[in-house]
Amino acid sequence: MKEYKMRRGEYLEERIPDMESTIEDYFGPITETEEYKGSELYVIGEPDNPVFEKVVAGTVEYSGKKDKLGVEFYERDPTELGPDELEAAGEAVDAKNSFLLEATGRDAKSRRESMKRQVEDDPDHDF
Repeated sequence: MKEYKMRRGEYLEERIPDMESTIEDYFGPITETEEYKGSELYVIGEPDNPVFEKVVAGTVEYSGKKDKLGVEFYERDPTELGPDELEAAGEAVDAKNSFLLEATGRDAKSRRESMKRQVEDDPDHDF
């Protein structure tokens, strides 16, 4: 599960006031919920895009800290996809990036840089 921070001064609930319907708009109907770090995340068991096997997304709540967006994309092996499904791969990437941009206010480049800084600042890593 990846967790994404918002831009400084912004909050997830302000960027996406209705997380459930936003997730459904991007990925398809929610089939169940799943617990993650004490928060209920939405599970799309049969996403609209055939590239995804399953999508888990939602708000990860922290007391005393800003909430984060928790997302896990389960994707099918590209070698198993047919020609029509391969065309959907570009749409899958667009859906992921658009959703993450809307939720976090950060584009792919700034999300990568943020993740790098987080790993560099993590004292648990052995070098």
